[in-house]
Amino acid sequence: MRSGHSCSVGPGPAPAAWRGTGGLESAALPSPAQPPPPPPPADPQPGREMVVEPPPPPLQAPPTLSVMWPPRLWSRRGAGQSPSVPGPRPAGQRQLVGAAWGRHSGETGRGRTFIAKDSLLFGVCLEPNKWNQNYKGHGLSKGKERKIIGPEQTFIALSCREQRAPIRFKTTQLNTLMDVLRHRPGWVEVKDEGEWDFYWCDLSWLRENSDHTYMDEHVRISHFRNHYELTRKNYMVKNLKRFRKQLEREAGKLEAAKCDFFPKTFELPSEYHLFVEEFRKNPGITWIMKPVARSQGKGIFLFRRLKDIMDWRKDTRNSDDQKDDITVENYVAQRYIENPYLIGGRKFDLRVYVLVMSYIPLRAWLYRDGFARFSNTRFTLNSIDDQYVHLTNVAVQKTSPDYHPKKGSKWMLQRFRQYLASKHGPQAVETLFRDMDNIFIKSLQSVQKVIISDKHCFELYGYDILIDQDLKPWLLEVNASPSLTASSQEDYELKTCLLEDTLHVVDMEARLTGREKRVGGFDLMWNDGPVSREDGPPDLSGMGNFVTNTHLGCVNDRKKQLRQLFCSLQVQKKASS
Repeated sequence: MRSGHSCSVGPGPAPAAWRGTGGLESAALPSPAQPPPPPPPADPQPGREMVVEPPPPPLQAPPTLSVMWPPRLWSRRGAGQSPSVPGPRPAGQRQLVGAAWGRHSGETGRGRTFIAKDSLLFGVCLEPNKWNQNYKGHGLSKGKERKIIGPEQTFIALSCREQRAPIRFKTTQLNTLMDVLRHRPGWVEVKDEGEWDFYWCDLSWLRENSDHTYMDEHVRISHFRNHYELTRKNYMVKNLKRFRKQLEREAGKLEAAKCDFFPKTFELPSEYHLFVEEFRKNPGITWIMKPVARSQGKGIFLFRRLKDIMDWRKDTRNSDDQKDDITVENYVAQRYIENPYLIGGRKFDLRVYVLVMSYIPLRAWLYRDGFARFSNTRFTLNSIDDQYVHLTNVAVQKTSPDYHPKKGSKWMLQRFRQYLASKHGPQAVETLFRDMDNIFIKSLQSVQKVIISDKHCFELYGYDILIDQDLKPWLLEVNASPSLTASSQEDYELKTCLLEDTLHVVDMEARLTGREKRVGGFDLMWNDGPVSREDGPPDLSGMGNFVTNTHLGCVNDRKKQLRQLFCSLQVQKKASS
């Protein structure tokens, strides 16, 4: 990544920190084998301007650069002290290293940067004894070091026509994401230990590196540090239960009832005895067991008898004769939705994408497209051991003998919404999708105070929603790493557009104003408060005429919208300049 606190020496291209928005480049250096430079001329009368010899001829530089020696460089030594003046460059002195754009870290000494006229950036070393320290920062890959030089070396950054530096990205996912990143204009891939600006990282890297990694201002990564507060099944339920109790205390039972969108859930083995009490109140109903930290349907099974989950008895696990046993994996026992809405006799759930750019304040975008994932076998409760009946995960269904690899087992959300409207009418569908909006917002609010809201982070969540026969939506889980591997051509096109629009919202190129309510297929649904479809500030006094800015399952004319958006931004930029 690009470090904002360092200067590098040696021939070759300038570090990316000097090739930022201002188009800064550094002049070349002569061979380091030359003798050290003599000390700068002494200032006979501190506080008064020195007379220096005329500047040398302009340095040789590319035609796009305008190069000159400044008449004087002011340090920050304080009032009444001598200015730092380079004067004529002595023979053999290194002429230029460059200046990092931004502040310098205190760990590397008190280097300074200076802004002068004509967009020239100047700086000078003030404390030579502190300029040879090594440091590591986020932007420097693990194990890399960069040295800062001195003493009394003068830095000059040269101004040229505005040239945007390439955005260096890194990812380990070889799927649709890699295709989108490689084809994005102005983005270049870095591998292994190369420095990067944008990292679509996996969760294992996040666990190992997030707590001891420094990131520059512009850097972005694809997960919040403790994303698991929402994406681990046991933590999600714990936070939702806590949030529901908080709403009941502060706003009453009616408001708390808006959180009743997840099935009754217990964590095992820690809540085994509580689960047994609930189990015995409703004998004969079906429960589903899910490992708290696995995905793609792995480890899931249904049961109706306590003896099927004896391994999760807390007292057995802690008894003296079981001390040498391996600790059982944490699961959640969840009441199974026995009356799912069926289409063609088959069970399905919905995958919906929500992009969170910040938790404090909460700023969330909802994508218009998504899909319904169908099972390949007709639904029945007579066979609870058949995973092809009860699990809709593509990783499970694609192993079914009836699976068609080209057609897949998905409907796009637009098709699903049209189907429901034809069966139940537009008003019932509008109510259903409004209830889903409530799930997205309430679930995010439940973790808003516990998620570490780092400005370098964003997160694309995959929500799994199940609908029952009463058209009530249920939250099954939230995925921190929703699958970006396409199962069909239609799926590939959806995920390509989703990722392109995600990068538009993340806005590494700094093109957006921050006031947009729609970017491509994303609609801003929450910006420290609900966002109205109408222009201007929303009137929340009675919420009677308030319509949330969400269009899930509606027409996604993203290409037309993006053309209009970026043309408008260009016009605004030209008008302001």
